[in-house]
Amino acid sequence: MWLKPEEILLKNAFKLWVTERDNEYFVLQRRRGYGEGGGGLTGLLVGTLDTVLDSTSKVAPFRILHHTPDSQIYWTIACGVTKEEIVQHWDWLQQNIMRTLAVFDSSEDITSFVQGKIRGLIAEEGKASLVLEDDPEKFREALLRFEKWFELPAQEKLVTYYSCSYWKGKVPCQGWLYLSTNFLCFYSYLLGAEVKLVISWDEMWRLEKTSNVILTESIHVMAHGEDHYFSMLLHISETFLIMEQLADYSIKRLFDKESFQREPALSDPLQITKRGLETHARSEQFRTFFRLPKEENLLEVHESFLWVPYSHFNTLGKICVSETYLCFASQDGSQCHVIIPMREVVNVEKPDVSSKALTVCVRGKRALRFSEVREYQRLANTIRSRCGISASPQHSASTETIQGECQSLINHFEDNPEDVTLMVGQKDSSKAVSTEALMTVFHPQDVENLDPKMLKEKMKEQSWNIHFSEYGRGTSMFFTKKTRDLIVRGVPEALRGELWMLFSGAVNDMATHPGYYTELVEQSLGTSTLATDEIERDLHRSLPEHPAFQSDTGISALRRVLTAYAYRNPKIGYCQAMNILTSVLLLYAKEEEAFWLLVAVCERMLPDYFNRRIIGALVDQAVFEELIRENLPQLVEHTTDLSFFSSVSLSWFLTLFISVLPIESAVNVVDCFFFDGIKAILQLGLAVLDYNMEALLSCHDDAEAVTILSKFFDSVTNKDSPLPPTVQQAPVGNNVKASHSNVDISELIREAYEKYGNIRSEEVESSRKRNKLYVIQTLEDTTKQNVIRVVSQEVRFSSSQLDEIYNLFKRQHFLSCYWTMKSPALLHHDPSLAYLDQYQLGFQQFSALFALLDPWAFCAHKSTASLWVFRLIDENQDGLVNFKEFSCALDTLYNGSFTNKLKFLFKLHLQPAFTGSPLHVKEQRIQHFNPVTEDSSHFSRITAYDLAEDGVIKKSPEKGRGKVDLQAYLKQWQDEILKKEETIKDLPRINQTQFIQFSKTLYNIFHGDQEEEPLYRAVAHVTSLLLRMEEVGRRLQVQPRSPRELAKSADAIPEGPSAEDALTTPECSDTSSTHSTQDAGADPSEVDWSFSFEQVLASLLNEPAIVCFFDRPVDFQTRLGQAKAAQLKLKANK
Repeated sequence: MWLKPEEILLKNAFKLWVTERDNEYFVLQRRRGYGEGGGGLTGLLVGTLDTVLDSTSKVAPFRILHHTPDSQIYWTIACGVTKEEIVQHWDWLQQNIMRTLAVFDSSEDITSFVQGKIRGLIAEEGKASLVLEDDPEKFREALLRFEKWFELPAQEKLVTYYSCSYWKGKVPCQGWLYLSTNFLCFYSYLLGAEVKLVISWDEMWRLEKTSNVILTESIHVMAHGEDHYFSMLLHISETFLIMEQLADYSIKRLFDKESFQREPALSDPLQITKRGLETHARSEQFRTFFRLPKEENLLEVHESFLWVPYSHFNTLGKICVSETYLCFASQDGSQCHVIIPMREVVNVEKPDVSSKALTVCVRGKRALRFSEVREYQRLANTIRSRCGISASPQHSASTETIQGECQSLINHFEDNPEDVTLMVGQKDSSKAVSTEALMTVFHPQDVENLDPKMLKEKMKEQSWNIHFSEYGRGTSMFFTKKTRDLIVRGVPEALRGELWMLFSGAVNDMATHPGYYTELVEQSLGTSTLATDEIERDLHRSLPEHPAFQSDTGISALRRVLTAYAYRNPKIGYCQAMNILTSVLLLYAKEEEAFWLLVAVCERMLPDYFNRRIIGALVDQAVFEELIRENLPQLVEHTTDLSFFSSVSLSWFLTLFISVLPIESAVNVVDCFFFDGIKAILQLGLAVLDYNMEALLSCHDDAEAVTILSKFFDSVTNKDSPLPPTVQQAPVGNNVKASHSNVDISELIREAYEKYGNIRSEEVESSRKRNKLYVIQTLEDTTKQNVIRVVSQEVRFSSSQLDEIYNLFKRQHFLSCYWTMKSPALLHHDPSLAYLDQYQLGFQQFSALFALLDPWAFCAHKSTASLWVFRLIDENQDGLVNFKEFSCALDTLYNGSFTNKLKFLFKLHLQPAFTGSPLHVKEQRIQHFNPVTEDSSHFSRITAYDLAEDGVIKKSPEKGRGKVDLQAYLKQWQDEILKKEETIKDLPRINQTQFIQFSKTLYNIFHGDQEEEPLYRAVAHVTSLLLRMEEVGRRLQVQPRSPRELAKSADAIPEGPSAEDALTTPECSDTSSTHSTQDAGADPSEVDWSFSFEQVLASLLNEPAIVCFFDRPVDFQTRLGQAKAAQLKLKANK
């Protein structure tokens, strides 16, 4: 590898390097302790220095130096891991540089020329792969070390590296931590002790920052049941952020099957960079804080002051700019923040250059002034270009008017802040489905009603109107502590839908997608899928006591919203609890608004909640359990297992307390949720447990605790609710008042904010990421145990062996996904499949893994035999093999009887496994192993397979889209139940072509050792015997004869072709057979012959050598260990 020329003094390194070659201008050196004469104390010391010190010496044991005769200064220009590599560089210098150097007169010119040439070579090499790295030169050196030490596949992308200490037991090892796309690696070499660690991100159970007495601050990684600690990191926060991002990226890509199409920095696993991950993390945090769509990315950040009219002062904070939004958050994040969609911006002015200020004018005669912006000119230009102000004729026609208006607004803000009116444009009315919120239809407010509850409702509305006049209304409203106080006190019925849309960010989604919901409704209308069937089943279970859902109006609206969302997002489709949540949304929001609220909840606010495994809810349960430990120590001391509270709180998270609280109380919780996110639900959960602390501490079992909480929820009321009794839910319990006094929901929420309001959203998000790894790995482990339990009933492997086979199988599945986004495993992943089919292998992956575990090594990687095995065990012929099919095949080969093993080999040469004659084997191999396509072309000859374009059959329709053939599923299930054990009499006969290939397969099973000579002779004898028997049998069938004639006929049959001739020249055997039968008077059309399995079995049973070979036990445990060590290296050597 060429290196950026660096100056060294040779006299300081004469003890560490040995000169191998030299000439007038270059020196090739070898590091002491490497190569010839290596080892000993010198080798130990040099190896230790190479690992600990960050120098060229640790990169490689060979290097080339440049020097001139009249100078004592040397320059490193190249290094190499092997002598062959460094010699190639040396030869290139001799051929291309040495002759040119003779034309220069001065040493300075020679050195300058050499340095320039080397830099040019480096730039050419790194033009494609290193262009995105911060320091390409150092990164090249680190990349070489990474490849040398860990021998991972060449496609593996190194992201970054850090110097750190790894604690092995109680002893720290100083070395280097390498973070790549799919692996965490560590290497250390101290005084002969080499420490090498490779952990894939998808195998991690824990990743967190910890501290204790010994380690002030360290990073804890748990994988394979072992704990690993990394400390002494110079930038531990940066390191942890990158590790967290890589682990999350791996989980989303491999487990959630995300393709990151909207995020170019993450769309290609071969191009992941540290800078891209950091940018992604900032954008993710930006979107979460401001509740923005997933398409938004953080582009610019500027520190500035914002003039806040309601407080009459400038507040310090940061301006965040994305593609379509301009956002501001005060420095502590709690005082205020504001979101300005670019579509609302009318003009941008810079009234005062001295104060570095600019003014953004928005619709509704409103302006925001930012001052002390360091790059105010750049920011102004960015906003103008994003808004298209200069190009828009409606703005350019009235520039002077807008300038005057903006200036007058600023002056008015500064002189009369108390008179400021902040209004924004009204939202466009929904064009999709012209319906009102169901609450206004089924419970219109009576304006003339002046009862106390209605009067209080009017007072709430007045409070909010005052708030709007001070802080703004609509998309550009200021979010402050006062806004939260009003939320806690309760949102008036008339404003609930508008505020939900605003706080969730759904108002922006709907504004930027006009007509989208209408199109979805039209496209999804009349579709029949598994999702729509589930929706129909749950429609009448959604708030059945509410009048709105006792009529067709509410049921139809609910059906349209849920069906449209299932059509929009087939990955989620429909999940239980979505109907309950959507019902409440429809009560207070128009139909299209309810749809966008559902989008905001499912895709942003509650990620991964509504899927088959409800991972998001389980993660938040783990977060809730952590908060219980921190905030309710009494309960922790009394309860040995906190998993009970996690279980009982599942419905709280999935339905936002709607399923456990009366509807008039639950909507207040939903108000808080849309403003504060999941933090509000966690706070309320803690408040509920705290309120019932004494009763829970006196419980004797879980059932008693469930009863206490159930009665408590029934006692929660909303004394300010203006809803009539027909709409309000009645308590479920019969003796509620006897056991619980009524609790007002507003008081409960206020208490939750007072006691637990110090919980920060950032801490919740961090805890979510930390617990997601553990939750997913726990689910994966449960899936593995379920699969092993099912498969263990049909195989003779032990549970521990099945566990290791499963790990190998799963790793092989992931290997097909590590370095590409277009793997069939990713493209055709169907989360609706049973756990047995969640991980499957295409032919390429199967062939590689089976070659590692094949007991006889007759299925070499990419061989035709492995293709036959794959076709045979692929029972449903979908082009994919699941773990059960794979394990049963291995069980037959390792633990089956002689008959079963022979039957397996026999069936390999029947259809659908075997499809061609030996004459076409070469043609098959070319077709089946075309390197351009993967997992597809090898099925080109199988007409029985109805393949998709990419060669992989989907086992079930795409969730949420295609029609599900339930009858086909039921028939398949019935066939599996009624399937009886196959007997040898059920096997079809094997024809001439298949028999010849069967004999060749028997030969390939043996390894060619001299000890196996009897096996070859036995196979030849059996083959010859079977051919003679078949010849006699066919002569009997063709022309019956007397016993005397039969005897003469048998004597006339020659010994027949040798077995090897029959196997290598099938034409000859065909000719001799045909000639014999024709001599016997047979019809030419009846020249083919065949064998039954009974004939083959009986003949082979008479050969003890063959029987002993197949009955000989194979050490499967050793083969598993070898496969585990070679699995990744096999991929690297491909």
